Amino acid sequence: MGQPGPEESELIRRILAGERELYYNLIAPYQRMAYVSAFSVLRNEADAEDCAQEAILKALRHLAEFRGESKFGSWLVRITLNEAKMKLRKLRPGQYESLDEGPDSEDGEYVPQTLSDWREIPSETLERKEVREVLQSSVQKLPEIYREVFVLRDVQNQDIATTAQILGVSEAVVKTRLLRARLQMRDMVAPLLKHSNVFSRQTFRKGLNPWR
Repeated sequence: MGQPGPEESELIRRILAGERELYYNLIAPYQRMAYVSAFSVLRNEADAEDCAQEAILKALRHLAEFRGESKFGSWLVRITLNEAKMKLRKLRPGQYESLDEGPDSEDGEYVPQTLSDWREIPSETLERKEVREVLQSSVQKLPEIYREVFVLRDVQNQDIATTAQILGVSEAVVKTRLLRARLQMRDMVAPLLKHSNVFSRQTFRKGLNPWR
């Protein structure tokens, strides 16, 4: 599991010693990550921006509590997700989906329409604007327990261990939710691929980010 590098640790030490103006240098690499994490829960750009800023300020207020057991970015994402869930309860209490009461439990069974997951979409297809828009829309349709895992792993490229730590679940749970998220993504985008007549067996090119 990743820990802060020497430069990050030194920044944190200096900020805690009183050089608070250095906080921007610390959070700069993670601002987009915080926004994406907030948006994965709130599904509204303005709310996500507000939430990300609130989380960044909260992280500063509680920086002394950061124990360095993970990277600062992972800690910030965890704070952001918690803030987003609290904000969602206030803004749209009727629409809030509990992580423990999603439409599919860990013991439930999701039967995909295909046996391959969403990553087998051809890379040249992913580069098309309309396909990226469908992917973005499909992510927001995932149940929250799957959407969070999907965003952390397949959008932010967090590893399994870090994702588990951020969400406070086991690595086995992360793997289960991630598989179901990928299969559901595949089912949601399959009609588009069939309609566009561009599907092939070429696998998803690792590292290509359709959310750019």
